[in-house]
Amino acid sequence: MQLTVKGNPVFVHTGGREIDPARPAVVLIHGAGMDHSVWSLQSRYLAHHGRSVLAVDLPGHGRSGGEPLGSIAAIADWVVALLDAAGLERAALIGHSMGALVALEAAARHAGRVEAVALLGVAERMPVHPDLLAAAHAGESSAIEMVIGWGHGPRGHGGAQGGGCPTPGLALIPGGRRLMASVRPGVLGVDLAACNDYGQGADAAAAVACPALFLLGALDRMTPAKAGRSLAARVKTSQVVVLPQTGHMVMTEAPDAVLDALTSFLSLRRG
Repeated sequence: MQLTVKGNPVFVHTGGREIDPARPAVVLIHGAGMDHSVWSLQSRYLAHHGRSVLAVDLPGHGRSGGEPLGSIAAIADWVVALLDAAGLERAALIGHSMGALVALEAAARHAGRVEAVALLGVAERMPVHPDLLAAAHAGESSAIEMVIGWGHGPRGHGGAQGGGCPTPGLALIPGGRRLMASVRPGVLGVDLAACNDYGQGADAAAAVACPALFLLGALDRMTPAKAGRSLAARVKTSQVVVLPQTGHMVMTEAPDAVLDALTSFLSLRRG
């Protein structure tokens, strides 16, 4: 589905169902250098179980136009403009990594527009090594290899070809490479810089008034579960689910476990 947000075309995957303002809405926000496709299982399931779904390509990513936004705060405000464009008053926000910071900041800045937040692979601070930042800004393939390699746990690295995927016919490491290679040069650098520069996580968490779910990978090397637990403790109403044998890419490494946690949190019936 195509929307127009702040004068630019924006693509949202709706899970195969039209957006209905009468149904509670959920916005799924991808991480750095990615797009809506990382939510393939979750977006379709939620759309067919009572939710209007907007799995969005952020500006400059995937099928969306415009330039990538350079700060977490700017993307958080943009998400609210997306709700306006879709004719939605409120939504639950589900974000991964950079997208989790965006969801956190949006809930703090726009409390009346956010029903709940689910934060996957998140920490108060997400510092990025200067060498990775430089490689990402230059569009070097080594940046993709670093992000994909460190982002996956044992499931992603399983098998001779790094396949290790619970979904038949898919392979996590090769799929991740293809996805990030399709992003325009320099976009990953903008995203990683936004994560690196964001220092308001603790204040944002303390300001969140809605319920929050933290979905953390036990073997996450990019945002360790310990850091996610620490951030969750700052939120007034939060629950934490730690997924065993899972790295940073929790929604693709453990898609069914993520879906189970989300359906329980959003009070949906599974099955």
